[in-house]
Amino acid sequence: MEEKLPKNPISEQKLAEIALDIREDIIKTLVEAGSGHSAGPLGMADVFTALYFHILNIDPQNPTWKDRDRLVLSNGHIAPVWYVTLANAGFFPKEELLTLRKINSRLQGHPHFGSLPGIENTGGPLGQGLSQAIGMALAAQMNHQKYQIYCLMSDGEHDEGQVWEAVLFAGKYKMHNITAIMDRNNIQIDGMTENIMPLEPIKDKYEAFNWHVIEVDGHNFEEIIDACNMAKAIYEKPVMIIAHTIPGKGVDFMEFDYKWHGKPPKPDEAKLALKELRSLKGRIIGEHE
Repeated sequence: MEEKLPKNPISEQKLAEIALDIREDIIKTLVEAGSGHSAGPLGMADVFTALYFHILNIDPQNPTWKDRDRLVLSNGHIAPVWYVTLANAGFFPKEELLTLRKINSRLQGHPHFGSLPGIENTGGPLGQGLSQAIGMALAAQMNHQKYQIYCLMSDGEHDEGQVWEAVLFAGKYKMHNITAIMDRNNIQIDGMTENIMPLEPIKDKYEAFNWHVIEVDGHNFEEIIDACNMAKAIYEKPVMIIAHTIPGKGVDFMEFDYKWHGKPPKPDEAKLALKELRSLKGRIIGEHE
């Protein structure tokens, strides 16, 4: 497989700056749309930054390159972070982000395969992404291709039975070319996951289904990158990376509040959020000057 990763990986400081740019663009995109999800996209900005600017073997100028790594987004409602990351990585113009959820836009509330360069699956109904990733992984094995499939999932969607059918299947067939990443932010639309339908001990459950499990701080670039590199080296099992994240990360009044799961900021709230994010970015840059 032809490798297209950068020869000089981006520093953690630069990744942190990119992640804050992505968070700013998420806020701008959501407030312009007047609808959409805030908490999940902000919480997953660091994971998406690590994937698209360090981990994935991809080419924004050739998004259908046959040996590229594939990313499947199962929890399609966090599409704003996917759209914004793809735009920042050069897949399509950033100006198009302001068309989110508008009539005839390519950026709808949930991702649609073929609508935009870099969108690898149609997402929306929760619980289906891992099954889609398994199909891609089986195709890669049958065609003797070595690309990796990354499946991003929410913790709340583990209430769905189809998730566990897929977990069983991947474990049985030792699908080593699948790396799943769970956004373990502990919230879902109606409240905290452990109050609605307890998931713990989630690590033990995956291990019982013959998966290798790695737990990371979902805001620590070194841990995210190291976990994905380790996953590539594990040949006998699929890998689940449980990324512990803060919903609404970077915006104080959104953090840990499940009510921000499915609503956008109002203009005055967006102004406060952007001020806070720019202050964070200024501190990061200042610390390294």
